[in-house]
Formats: sequence, C-alpha cells, structure tokens
Amino acid sequence: MKKIHFKKPDIKGKIERLRHLSREDIKNNLKKRKERRQRILEERKNSAFSRKMAPVYKWMNIFSLPLHAVWAMVINLIIESISRHSVFAAWNYMVETPLVFLYNAFMIFVTFSIVYLFRRRVFVRILISVFWLMLGVVNGAMLLKRVTPFNAQDLKALTEGLSLFTNYFAVYELIIMAVGVVAVIIWVIAMWRRGGQYQGKMHRWLALAGVGICCGAYVVLTNLAVDHRVVSTYFGNIAFAYEDYGLPYCFSASLFNTGIDKPNGYSEETIDEINKDGTLTKSETSLKEGEMPNIIFVQLESFFDPTEVEFYQLSKDPIPFLRSLFNEYSTGYFKVPSVGAGTANTEFEVLTGMNMRYFGPGEYPFKTKLKTEVCESAATALSALGYGTHGIHNNGGNFYSRARVYNNTGFDTFTSKEFMNILQTTPNNWSKDDILVEHIMDALDYDEQQDFVFTISVQGHGDYPTEKVIENPEITVSGMEDQEKQNAWEYYVNQIYEMDQFARHLVEEVEKRDEPSVIVFYGDHLPTMGLEAKDLKSRYLYNTNYVIWDNIGLEKEDRNIPSYQIMADVFERLGIHSGTVFNYHQQRRQTEDYLKDLELLQYDILYGEQYVYDGNPPITEGHMRMGVKDVTLNNIVPQPGEENSYSLYGENMTRNSKIFVNGEQQESKFLNNTHVVLNDCALEDGDIITVIQMGSSSTVFATSQKYVYQNGTLTLAPEEEQDEPAKNWVEAFEGTSDEE
Repeated sequence: MKKIHFKKPDIKGKIERLRHLSREDIKNNLKKRKERRQRILEERKNSAFSRKMAPVYKWMNIFSLPLHAVWAMVINLIIESISRHSVFAAWNYMVETPLVFLYNAFMIFVTFSIVYLFRRRVFVRILISVFWLMLGVVNGAMLLKRVTPFNAQDLKALTEGLSLFTNYFAVYELIIMAVGVVAVIIWVIAMWRRGGQYQGKMHRWLALAGVGICCGAYVVLTNLAVDHRVVSTYFGNIAFAYEDYGLPYCFSASLFNTGIDKPNGYSEETIDEINKDGTLTKSETSLKEGEMPNIIFVQLESFFDPTEVEFYQLSKDPIPFLRSLFNEYSTGYFKVPSVGAGTANTEFEVLTGMNMRYFGPGEYPFKTKLKTEVCESAATALSALGYGTHGIHNNGGNFYSRARVYNNTGFDTFTSKEFMNILQTTPNNWSKDDILVEHIMDALDYDEQQDFVFTISVQGHGDYPTEKVIENPEITVSGMEDQEKQNAWEYYVNQIYEMDQFARHLVEEVEKRDEPSVIVFYGDHLPTMGLEAKDLKSRYLYNTNYVIWDNIGLEKEDRNIPSYQIMADVFERLGIHSGTVFNYHQQRRQTEDYLKDLELLQYDILYGEQYVYDGNPPITEGHMRMGVKDVTLNNIVPQPGEENSYSLYGENMTRNSKIFVNGEQQESKFLNNTHVVLNDCALEDGDIITVIQMGSSSTVFATSQKYVYQNGTLTLAPEEEQDEPAKNWVEAFEGTSDEE
C-alpha cells in the first residue's frame, strides 16, 4: 500500500515572512480584513432573508420594552418550572401568587434594560437569558440532591463552590453538566458573531438614564412588596422561601442582603446607655467553689414531640424517657428560627444569644461572619469563670464550617466524627446518636475543672425514605392514606425513639459521676416533612420542645422560650452572670425597647465599633484543639506472608486516621481503634511515621507525634524533631463547608 505523506506546515517560514512585513503591510492587511468583514455584513444585511425580516426587526426594536416584559415572564416561568421540577407547580405558583410572580419577572425585566447600552443587543439579550436560565438549572439540579436551594452562600469561596458539586453529584453527572456548559459557551460565542448589531443611532446617555429609572423603580417596588408582605426579608426556612417568593428574589436577597444593617440611632452614647456602666460585660456568679455544675447542652437533630402531629396514630409513645423528664423538670415549647432545615442557625442563637431575625434572609452566620472572625459565646462566657469548654458533633468537622466557628467562638476542644469510631448508622447512613455519650464523658474527663459541653446530634437528619426500610419497627404509624408519607413518618419516629434512648443513656452516665450537672435537651427544628401549622397541636411551625434535667434541685419552671434566650435563662437559674448578650437578656428581657436595643447590641459586637467592650473584647483569637485524645503508636509487626505490609498498633485511631511515611500518605486499612494495616509500603530504617486525623477536602485536623522506624520497631522521635502544634491550625487549611 502506498504511504500517504502529509506536508508539514512551514511554521518557521511563516514567522520569517512576518518579520519582514513592514508596518504599512500590516496596516493594509488589517484594512483588507476589515473590508472583508464589512462586505460579509453587508451581504447578510442585503440577503433575501434579511430583507424579508427587516420590517419584523423594525417593529421588534420599536416594541422592545413590551417584548422584554413578555420574555421576562417566560423566563421566570421556565426557571420556576426547573426549580420546582414541575411545570404544573410553576403554573400554580404564577396563578396563586401573581404579585410575587410579576415582582420577580420585573426583576428580570430590569436586567434586560442594559441591552440599550450596546450595539450587539441580541447578544446581550442572550447573555442575560442564559444567566437566568442557568441559575434555574443549577438550583433545580441542587434540589435533586439536597433540601437547601442554591444560594449566594454557596459562592462565598471558590473552593467551597467547587466542592459543592463534587460532594453532591456523581462523575457521570458532572461530565454531562460540563458538556452542557461547553455547548452553551460555544453557542453564545457563535451568537456574538451572528447576532448582528443595532444599526440605528445610539443614545447611550438616554439609555443609561433609563437603566437608572428601572433600578430606582425596582427599589421602590421592593420596599412596597416588603411593606405589603408580598415578599419577606426574613426566611424561617430558605427552601420554603424559594417556593413562596421565587428564585430571582431569594437568590438576590441571599447575595446582597447579608449581615446586620446599621440600625438607626447607633452610636457610642447609645451603646453606653445600653451597657449601663459596664454591667453587660461583667463575669460573676453567686455559686461557691465546688457548687458550679457541669453544663451540657444537647441539640437533637430534627427533634420534637411526635405526638404533636394530629393526622396519624402511633403504636406507642416514641419518647417515653424525655416525656418523663417533661413531667418532672422545666420544659415547654422551644421557638427556633427555622423550619425543616437550618440546624446551624438554631445553634448560633443558642451559643451566642443573638437573634437571627436581624440578619439577611437565608443567611448562615456560621458560613459568613463567624467563619472568619471571632465572636463571644457561651464558651467564652463560661471560660471566664474557669470552665473547660468542649464542642461535640457526630458528623464532619467541616459541616457548616464548625471547626473554624468553634475555634472563633472560644471552645477549648472540638470532637467531630473524624475522632469517633462510629459503628452504628441509620439506613440513611447518618451516625446514630448513642456514640455521643462516650465522647461527652471523655470531654468531662479532659480536665479537672467543671465543663461546658455543647453537643450537636445528627441521627434524626432527613431525607426520610418513602419506602419501608425498617423491617420490624419498634413503633408503627397508621391512619394516613399516603403510604409513602406514612413510611417516612414511621422511619422518623423510630429514629426519635432511639434518640430518646440516647438521652436516657446520657443521663444515666452523668448520674454515675456524682457531680453537680445540668443537661438541656432541645430540638433544632421540625423535620422536613411538609408540615403545616394546622397539622400541629401548637398551630406553630417554629416550635420544637426542650427540657432541663438537673441533679442540683432546680425548681421546675415551665414556659415557652425562644432559642436565643435559652442560654441566658439557664445561666440565670444557676446564678451565672457572664457574657455580654446573656447579661443583656437577663437584665432587659421584660423592658420596652428590649428587641430594638438587642439589634443595636448585636450590630455593635459583630459589625460595629464594639463600643460595648471599651477596648477589651472577651476573645481575640482561638486556641482550640481537635479531639480530646491523642492518637499514639506503640508497635509495628510485618504482615505474615505479605511483602511490604505491616500491622500498626496504637490507641485512639479511627477510620479517618491516615498513615504518612516521610510526609507522604500511604495506603492503609482501618481495622479498629488500636489496629491499622499499612499496605504496599517498603519501610527502611530511619523512616518517619505519623498519623493524621483527616477531614473532608483533605483537611488536617490533628497530627500524632513522629515515630522512627528502626530495626523493625517504632520509637518516638527526639523532642527536637517533633513539630510544634499549630496554635491557629484552622488558618492552615481551606476546608469545605458541607451543607446540612
């Protein structure tokens, strides 16, 4: 067969010819290209199709504003259909709440006003349309994988924005998305060339004035919409808000309306008047030494009394132990800031005493302010009185940026699931809560003083399966026509039953210690079950339940309480007066300007000049360590019959213990908390072995001491070769912030 020879392009020759081109030649070439481009445009403009469409284009230009309005409504309907995964649901939204629909359509219409600043109007219209449609597609895709809609918090950091997709989507799904994005980009580029240009006279100053008028009209309309409750500036549940108020408004609100706006009347004099000569920043207690109790807060995921629901029947009480506590100890409804999701916001209110209502709609302070800046909390308030302070959560340390947040709010330690050997999980693969008991005990044993332990549970987390996944449930649910919904409730109440057993186990273990102690159990929000107020005995969607157990003889005082007041309330019952915001609640809760001045105080602490501290803030930097027990190694044994394979023996290892040799991660297999197998690693004398507790996104949470491999044994490396522990370890990594 005859070979085919391809002629290689003469690149060097072309470069040489270009070098000898004169400046005049280059100008001529550019001129020819420009003339050719102009000729092509003229041909297109004078083509039969263009001449036929010219009258249409003329009328489209004349009536472009009404057409923009129609197209804005069409786009709004499309993105809501994608977000709600149903054209019918989007249609019902449009018909049932026409003012909300038109308000969002007007927002889209305003963005189209900028096309008059450009000649390539078709191209700019395409860009704007693609932006809104892509926003709808991304939101719809995210809602297939999680409860929380796509919002501005997902874009706060590039690494988090990228990890968002890798956390929630499979590889093939990401490939499909990438192909789709590339196709859209290619099409948009093609339309830049083919979309043509406006041939009339440009009136850019007039167009700019028109854009300003549109934006001003939008601001006025937004204020009217808020005043007449067409939309709201507070999202109790961001998922419900997207359904009620529409994607355009909710996304833009999460993007631009964050933090706390400067309140009217904010000044140093006003804060001094609220502080009353420093009474808010004092730290004192009426308790004598030895009387201060351990204080344990347990935030139960999606917990409330299931008998509050009126549309089903239960085979037996799912919370017998907590019910017994309700009868003997202080209890009541617990008013939380969110519904169906938003664990971290209830957590924020309890820890800081601050009210979420003053923040932007759908905001998570854990993912904004507290992620990067310090803030006083119950941990700093109790530390000032000599307490050890510990956070515990049986989920990832990066979940809602807790590792950073707990460091920035003054905790001494934080034990996340990376430091737990979790053996029991739910059918949804969430950790069961009983694992928390041993780690609460470890925290209480960590130091000699009394302790504050703040615990976040996860077992009750949704989504709740609509198929029957528990073969022999302890509790059965009946009385519902929808079998899938009944299955979901049956799954949920059986998780609550096990959480009740965890509460019993915890109280029993604390009682065994024979130390003065207080335990506060409460739910963070109602479960994601589509509940309506009419379904509940309390007729209120923001109520969960709380109870305060103690062994020091506190008087039973039943009352309903909001989550931002619970810490101050417990402190007051114990004779503790510490923490600026907690002292404020204790002194001002019954006064006329209580909520108004609380907003001023929150602004001053988080966004203002911190006048209340008079130059002495209670926290300036974090000092937290991850976990309360060190991982150690004590022996290494070659695996029989396997080359370059070893058994490492030690203490306190978990599934997140990663083995490093000379700074490089090795393949390993976790067997139990004392035994890890090191595979395919040829060790040589002098090699340095360390164990790293690693979280998501390769976050290094803790590092063991260095061990030297020598003659088949492990010895601790000399002290001068050991790395000093990082004081601000959270600044050393870019951890992800997983969604709840």
